[in-house]
Parts: sequence; C-alpha cells; structure tokens
Amino acid sequence: MTLAQDLIDRRRLRRKLGFWRVAAIVALGALVVGVPLALTSNKRSAPVLGGQIARVEISGIITEDDKLLDLLDDLKDDDAVKAVILKIDSPGGTTVGGETLYRAARAIAEVKPVAAEVGTLAASAGYMVAVASDHIVAHQTSIVGSIGVLFQYVDASVLLGNVGVKVSAIKSSPMKAEPSPFAPAPPEAEAMIRRSVLDTYEWFVALVDERRPFDAAEARRLADGSVFTGGQGLQNRLIDAVGGEAEVRAWLEDTRGVAKDLDIVDREPEKEGGFASSVFGSARAAVFSTLGLDPAAESLPQALTRSVGHLDGLISLWQPPLR
Repeated sequence: MTLAQDLIDRRRLRRKLGFWRVAAIVALGALVVGVPLALTSNKRSAPVLGGQIARVEISGIITEDDKLLDLLDDLKDDDAVKAVILKIDSPGGTTVGGETLYRAARAIAEVKPVAAEVGTLAASAGYMVAVASDHIVAHQTSIVGSIGVLFQYVDASVLLGNVGVKVSAIKSSPMKAEPSPFAPAPPEAEAMIRRSVLDTYEWFVALVDERRPFDAAEARRLADGSVFTGGQGLQNRLIDAVGGEAEVRAWLEDTRGVAKDLDIVDREPEKEGGFASSVFGSARAAVFSTLGLDPAAESLPQALTRSVGHLDGLISLWQPPLR
C-alpha cells in the first residue's frame, strides 16, 4: 500500500468516525429532550384510562381560542372525566373570548361538576369565566372582580398636527370608522360607543346576578369595576371558599359525590406539529418569556405587537396598560 493510499484511507476512516460521533450526539440529545417531552405530553394532553379530574389552565389575556374550546367540548363528552377544574390566572381580555369560554364551561356543568381554582388573578373576563363554574375557590390574597367593560381609543390628532401630517377620509356615513385615531371623536361617536359598552356591561352584570348567590342590586353594587382580594371576595360572595386545590377536591368529593382520590390530570389543547415543532415551540416560548414577551406568541413580530392595545372589539380587562 502506498503512502498516499494510506493517507486517503485514514481520512475516510476519520470522516466516518466523525459522522457517527455527530449522529450519536444528536440521537442522545433527542432522547434527553424527547422522552421528558413525550411523558409530559401524555400526562397533560392525552386522555387516560379510568376516572380522572381534568384541570384546564386559563391564563393570560383571554381571546377566542378554538383549540381551547375544542378541548372543553372533548372533556364534556369524555366519560373518563368525572369533573373539570378551571385553573384561572387572567386579568381578562375580550368580552367575546370570555363569553365563549363561559358558554363552554356551562355546557360542561350540565353533565358534570365544574369548579374554578383562582391563582393570582381572575378579573374582568377572567372572573366572567370563573362564574361559569359551580364553585369558586381563591387564595386569601388572590384578586377577583373588576366586573365591567372597556373600550379604548387613541386620539393622535395633536401629535400628527405637530409633525405636519394630515389624514383625510371619504366616508359613506358620519359614524363609519369612528372613533378615529386621526381626529377627536365627535359626540355622536362617543355616544355610540357608550351604548355598546353599557349594553355589554348589563349583560355581564346579569351573568353575575344569575350565577352568584345575591340579588341584582348587590350584583350592581359590586360591578363598579372594583377588584377584591380573595378574603374580601368571600365576604362579598364573589367566591365560595378560600384555598386551593385541596379545597376544590374536598368540594367535589363531599358536595358533588366525585370519587375520592381520583388523579387530577392537567389537560391542554392539542398542539399542531410533531416532535421538532414541539421542541422548537418550547424553546421559542422560553426565549420570549425571558425577554418579557408573550410566550404564547408564534413569531417575534407577533410577540412584539401582541398587547392589550391590539385586542379587537370590546374588552373586559383589569388595568390595561397606558398607550
């Protein structure tokens, strides 16, 4: 064998060894990441044999969420699910988002017990979802309430005038696209929006009146937009008990006859994509969360622009940020 041939064979062997080293590292990494992810996915998303209590997390800004609604509909029809806990930690969101979750929760309550476990916050549309349950439990220092509706708009006309920008519009009628950020809102536009806000507010108050153990006058007294601690909420009958998971379980077992010692299984909406998508999505959520952005956003532009100011329609939200 010549020296040149020997060098060529050595290089080929080196390349083969390098390839298999890299393949082994990739396979090991996939195993390390994939096994816990698969176990977590099975625990959190897949139905299990036998009875269970399903717990669904409702957190962050509430909007229309088809996958979450599909999950709630599935839990309603799942015979293995003996009860549902809505674990709420939300400042609210759109009124339509709250309404759709409210109706989905009430549909479940027609066939099996539904309880709400409040974490840090269940305000505005978050509280709207909570009142859909048959029993609300919150911590002593949780925040609940903020019953009300909000419509915000920007008047940037002075700013635009200062920089020399004039926006003109030709409209089919005076109320089209009002209020506009390019000019002060006329009184007729303010009156129009106020009618919509008050109509939705009356609907919200009626829900609270229907679902909570007090009369319409008390419901209206509490529906001035105020927030309450869990302790105050108990005194005002906005919630039913102070506590957490143990108190929810005790109510399900002692009052609604749910079998003792059933596992509480966290159930999540179905996620699109396979293994790679799940890994990338988890990494993306971690990066967004570290940067203080919305971890549920699916892209950087969405994470940068997603804010209360970009919610469409009327909102029921506690302390929206200043614009």
